[in-house]
Amino acid sequence: MAEGLARSMGHDASSAGTYPAKTIAQHAVSVLENKGISTAGMVPKSVDDFQARDFDWVISMGCGVHCPAMKIDEDWGLEDPVGRPYEVYEATAAEILHNLQQLEDHSSSD
Repeated sequence: MAEGLARSMGHDASSAGTYPAKTIAQHAVSVLENKGISTAGMVPKSVDDFQARDFDWVISMGCGVHCPAMKIDEDWGLEDPVGRPYEVYEATAAEILHNLQQLEDHSSSD
């Protein structure tokens, strides 16, 4: 969801996990599509496919994982909604969007 939300705000973003699923969670797809955000071409990716230097900012959603091979600029400490009801995905998306907006506000004030 973070990748879709960030891209919808005009950012070049990629999302990856330490143990990516084979497909994007259906509730995540539904949340994004209900916001008018296309999920076409989105696939789960591994953090092993990226390096921190590929990005201006690396954010961890939290989920109780540690990525020792990658420098994390900020950890949002969000719980992974996988396997939870749709409403949990909506709440998680709202928190991601709020945090993205705060980053934009902070960047524009620099």
